Amino acid sequence: MYESKRRLGLLTIGMLLVAGWAGATEYHVSVQGKADAPGTAKKPLRTIQSAANLAMPGDTITVHGGIYRERIDPPRGGTSEDQRIVYQAAPGEKVTISGAEEAKGWEHQSGNVWLLFLPNDYFGAYNPFFIPLQGDWFFPLKQEHKVGAVYFNGNEINEAAALEDLYGTCHGKKWYSKSDNQGTWIWANFVGMPPDGEVNPNKENVEISKRRAVFYPSKPNIDYITVRGFELTKAANPWSPPTTEQIGLIGTGWSKGWIIENNEITRARCTGLTLGKNFDRMDGLMDYGYNAHYQLVERVIARGDWTKENMGGHLVRNNTIAYCGQSGIVGSHGAAFSTITGNVIHDIFMYKSFDGFEQAGIKFHAPVDTLISNNLIYNSGCKGIWLDWMSQGARVTGNVLFNHQEQDLFVEVNHGPLLVDNNILLSDESVRDASQGSAYVHNLFGGKVVQRAEHERLTQYFKPHSTELVGRSKIFDGDDRFYNNIVMDDSGLRSYNNCKEEVWMDGNLFLYKAVPADKLEKKAQFDQEADTRFRIRNNGGKVFLELDLNAEWAKGQTRDLITTEMLGKTQITRQTFDHADGSSVAIDTDLFGKPRNAKNPFPGPVELSGSVKKIQIWPRK
Repeated sequence: MYESKRRLGLLTIGMLLVAGWAGATEYHVSVQGKADAPGTAKKPLRTIQSAANLAMPGDTITVHGGIYRERIDPPRGGTSEDQRIVYQAAPGEKVTISGAEEAKGWEHQSGNVWLLFLPNDYFGAYNPFFIPLQGDWFFPLKQEHKVGAVYFNGNEINEAAALEDLYGTCHGKKWYSKSDNQGTWIWANFVGMPPDGEVNPNKENVEISKRRAVFYPSKPNIDYITVRGFELTKAANPWSPPTTEQIGLIGTGWSKGWIIENNEITRARCTGLTLGKNFDRMDGLMDYGYNAHYQLVERVIARGDWTKENMGGHLVRNNTIAYCGQSGIVGSHGAAFSTITGNVIHDIFMYKSFDGFEQAGIKFHAPVDTLISNNLIYNSGCKGIWLDWMSQGARVTGNVLFNHQEQDLFVEVNHGPLLVDNNILLSDESVRDASQGSAYVHNLFGGKVVQRAEHERLTQYFKPHSTELVGRSKIFDGDDRFYNNIVMDDSGLRSYNNCKEEVWMDGNLFLYKAVPADKLEKKAQFDQEADTRFRIRNNGGKVFLELDLNAEWAKGQTRDLITTEMLGKTQITRQTFDHADGSSVAIDTDLFGKPRNAKNPFPGPVELSGSVKKIQIWPRK
């Protein structure tokens, strides 16, 4: 049924092409444009959505400088990599697409408290100041939260638990709202604005979020779209667990082949960018928890459209994603076969006015054959990268993570293979491993490496490089590999002492008081005089690591070059650690792409020929 509907949709597009569309068209959009314009460079359209309604596969929409307060809902996508629909900011021009509106008409109440009233027709069908923020694995922390937000000078201000909290002593700017059949009232305390003189939000840059998303398709299978070069900001989007449709400030929906590149994605109420999940009528009908998620996975597999040919395969590169309330990027199933590379993700889940189990710089469920490479992820109140359920064939390589209040990397209930190589992981806890079948190769672990046994949950696994179900199995702790890493925390790798399954370790370097797992590594190398104190310096976009790296470490032990053949197959999936196309992997280059010494590679992510005390880790030279 699904395939027949998809073929019918493609046939309809084909008929449109034959009937009236010949050759690619470039539509122009400008804040000086007109609704009834043809969309040429001289006569541009006024809104991006107007151009989206006209664009056909192969067309380009070029948006010129200015602020566009609208949500783009693409009615159709492209048909192939060569016949995309491209949305791009005009070169050299700043284009902002905002989910917020300027808020004028505040009435003074008392002190620093002001009131804004908005009738119901202002919001239409979606009123974010009426809709509560809620969902699976969401914890409100003793107060109700709304999906909406108030912004002062571009920054989100905190939501108060009750109206009375705005009066008297108010620590920092706060807002509170209520809605009824007359409209919506928003109170805000603008304490400290300005530091002296009259306080008047009508003379300041105050905005309220209005739109659920900034760029998101309302229908599935809107494929092959490119979004390039925009500032995308301030959406009133809902909580994004893996068990409901995940609506980001920008999102692909349930689709294939998007390219999202060179954008600045900021200030989502919840998640900045979502790659799936699909809408399902069964969503929310079961109490959340393991069983609800397990049944959802079974339904996704049974539908038959979650395949490499139909879904995922997105490219997310060179974006900045910041100041989002829940996560930077999430994807449940829809992130499979995708590449996430070159992105800077920071200041995620820093407000902490609510809590939950879905917060991370990147959180994916079922990222089959997904590549997460060369990203800079730092300063979050949560985890850096969280790979949860069925990360089969995924690879995490060349990333730099630091200053996360939880783990840099958390891998949960996966059967492998998962390859983690050439990463710099410097938070207090570098890795938490509640999976099996992972290989950790040439990483720098600045914090703890914790193995957490997980024996209760049954998760699915597939044929190699596909989503064709093979079976279901519990997690057996172990079946992991640690080769040629640098370990700095005193706890070392002792967390793996009690694994019930075999663990392979060799070529690892333990600094200062760090120790290997008991009896698992016969040729461990130690430098008990090493100085493990380090400092991260972020100087105007350039990030430096100050740490003593000693060239003498190469002389203390001969190490092997790590390859697919050496890593073997995982216990449950019987799959090798290889590329997504099935070709063999060799960790023969370092974090910077420099060739490794094949006869004796240097430990850690950087291949050194001489000692260094400071290296630039972002951007890569």
